Amino acid sequence: MNTALVWLRRDLRLYDHAALYHASKAAQKVVLVFIFDTDILADLPRADRRVAFIWASLHELKTTLESHGSSLIVRHGRALDLIPQLAVEFDASAVFCNRDYEPAAIARDTQVADQLQRDGRMLHSYKDQVIFECDEVLTQAGKPFSVFTPYKNAWLKRLTPFYLLAYPVRTLAFAALPVQTMINLAELGFEADSLADSPIKTGNDGAMRTWQDFQTRIAHYQDTRNFPAIKGPSYLSVHLRFGTLSIRQLASYAYHHGGAGAETWLSELIWREFYQQILWHHPQLAAGRAYKADFDTLVWPNPAGHFAAWCEARTGYPLIDAAMRQLNQTGYMHNRLRMVTAAFLVKDLHVDWRLGEAYFAQHLIDFDLAANNGGWQWSASTGCDAQPWFRIFNPITQSEKFDPDGKFIKRYVPELSALPAKYIHAPWLLTLTQQNLFNVRIGVDYPAPLVDHACARKLTLALYDLGNEGDKLERLI
Repeated sequence: MNTALVWLRRDLRLYDHAALYHASKAAQKVVLVFIFDTDILADLPRADRRVAFIWASLHELKTTLESHGSSLIVRHGRALDLIPQLAVEFDASAVFCNRDYEPAAIARDTQVADQLQRDGRMLHSYKDQVIFECDEVLTQAGKPFSVFTPYKNAWLKRLTPFYLLAYPVRTLAFAALPVQTMINLAELGFEADSLADSPIKTGNDGAMRTWQDFQTRIAHYQDTRNFPAIKGPSYLSVHLRFGTLSIRQLASYAYHHGGAGAETWLSELIWREFYQQILWHHPQLAAGRAYKADFDTLVWPNPAGHFAAWCEARTGYPLIDAAMRQLNQTGYMHNRLRMVTAAFLVKDLHVDWRLGEAYFAQHLIDFDLAANNGGWQWSASTGCDAQPWFRIFNPITQSEKFDPDGKFIKRYVPELSALPAKYIHAPWLLTLTQQNLFNVRIGVDYPAPLVDHACARKLTLALYDLGNEGDKLERLI
């Protein structure tokens, strides 16, 4: 064909890119396009770090294309309308894209494909954001996995070097285009400085620098990843989410590098794909359904004020409040703390997990529907591979174990910075004399605990044990 469009979505890079590779093989000229889709943007807050990250990454990508005599076409509107229109505008025989496995994206792509077909054009989609997709890793009975470890074993058994090969991209295939004017964030209706205080590096350049830094630390990943006060995680989740680097590049390095750190990190990459295939096989999860259907009718107490206190970091549990402040201030939360704060909201505050899921979805810069839903349902014990509902994290024990010196707490809860480590995990136990000594008054300078963990635990056990018997809950609260 003469011209092909490559529709960028979760793949904001110009290397090891499945759709771009196939388009450059099939067409003489390739035009790259991105749509700021109003169907997605309409419900986002005006100060949204994700939109700012995308915009900055696109600007870098556009500059790179212009160094090759091409440019990036950026539009603002409904992708349903604009992609077929752009195909007509550039007389493209086909549109190439990489697959998205979220139900809304699947529905959108189906409609775009139908419109293109009516116009005598085609939509070609490819696997790119995962190593294995959809039905590629199944049980011996041909069923989707519902437990992670067997899925991981089957994933590793299926893996060969072929699946880790990069897609070569021919820059000569980029269509010659004049420099394009790119819509700015204000014109999109978003604040321009959402990333001003963020340490996150944008674009492929930022992704590569972050990746290079992690390579110097990956050998110790298994020992450092659970401690939020130290530099343990890869910090690559946002780059995986928006495709500013390639999953094949990362998985290949982890697979071939070996060692406990790389193997542990590869397991995390496999977790990501586990949740992707769970969502693809069970699209009802995107509509708020519990993976374990029995829990769909569980009546959550949702005590007045509990959810707001959790969101605003006023629970009185220092590690929980520090984690929520990290999220609210930076758009990022340490992975261990995502689990701890989620479990606390559900099993200590007795708030419906869907409310927490939605809050994370609004604030996490690396928000991914499959991973977010999977993590919340795991914490709430309503999901696949879930911890038993009667296993309840003790937030004080978690704090003592993973932030033993209170360094992370002091970073985000500075009103407790004068407290020695032995007091910082449960400051409400301080005597009045000690509070005066350390200049922190519980209930004034820092909140008293919203709930007593031991009492909350008993209610949680009763709540889950009653299951569907919601009429009996009133006497438990």
